[in-house]
Amino acid sequence: MILFDSHCHIDDKCYDNDLTQVMDRSRQNGVKAVLVVGIDRATSKKAIDIASRFDHVYTSVGVHPHDAVQCSAQVLNELRQFALTHDCVKAWGETGLDFNRMFSPQEDQEACFSAQLALAGKLDLPLIFHERDSKGRFYEILKSDGPKSRKGVVHCFSGTKEEMFKYLDLGYYIGITGILTILQRGEYLRSIVPLIPRDRLLIETDAPYLTPTPQKNKHRRNEPAFVRSVMECLAQVRGEDPDQLASAVFKNTLDLYNIPVDPAWPDK
Repeated sequence: MILFDSHCHIDDKCYDNDLTQVMDRSRQNGVKAVLVVGIDRATSKKAIDIASRFDHVYTSVGVHPHDAVQCSAQVLNELRQFALTHDCVKAWGETGLDFNRMFSPQEDQEACFSAQLALAGKLDLPLIFHERDSKGRFYEILKSDGPKSRKGVVHCFSGTKEEMFKYLDLGYYIGITGILTILQRGEYLRSIVPLIPRDRLLIETDAPYLTPTPQKNKHRRNEPAFVRSVMECLAQVRGEDPDQLASAVFKNTLDLYNIPVDPAWPDK
C-alpha cells in the first residue's frame, strides 16, 4: 500500500522531541509522502524547515481563518516569498472561513480569504480549504471569486451531501480524515463517501488532531502513520480493494499538488 498524508501539522511543538521517530513510523506504514500545512507565517516557515530535513515532505503556506485578524499585507507578502523561493511549497492554505469559534471577525475572515484566493491564483498554486459553519458563505465566495480552472481540496470534509456535490461541481477534491473511522461521529460521512468519484478523493490525518480508530483508543496524538487506518476504512466503506484505492488516491494527491512521480516509489 502506497499512502500520501495530504494534510498534517507535524510542525506542532508536540513533535519537537521525536519527529524523526514519527517520520520513521510513517514510512514503515507505507506513507511515502506528507504535506505539512501552514496556518500562519511561523508555522509555514517551520514546515519549510521540516521539509528540508526529510525526503518527500512538502508544504503549503497560508493564513488560517482563525488568524485572519493578523492577515496583513506584510504577512501575505512574506508567505508569497516563501512560495517563490522554496520548491517544497506546493499549495496555498489552509484558508477559508470558520464561523464556529469566531477567533477572527467575519469581515476579517472574508477579506483574508479573498486576498489569499487572488494570491494563490497569481502564483498558480492549488488551495487547501477550511470551512466550518459558514452557512453557505464559503461556497458563495468560491463560486463568485475566481476562475473555473482553480484547483483545491476541501480539507477535513464533514459537511452535507448537498455541500459535497457543490464542491465537486466546482472541480475540487474532498479530503477525508479519521472522522470516517469513528463510530458515531463518522456515521453520516460513511454514508456519503461512496458517492465521491474515485479521482476526487484525498486522505489526510490533520495530525496531531482527529486520531482515527483504532489508534484513538491508545494514542491521543495523531501522526502520519495513522493515515493507513483512514485508507483501510475508506476502502471498506466503498467496497474497493485497499491497495488499488490507495494507489489511485496517491495519484490524485500528486496531480493536485503538481508533484512529479519519484522512481523510488512503487507502482502501487
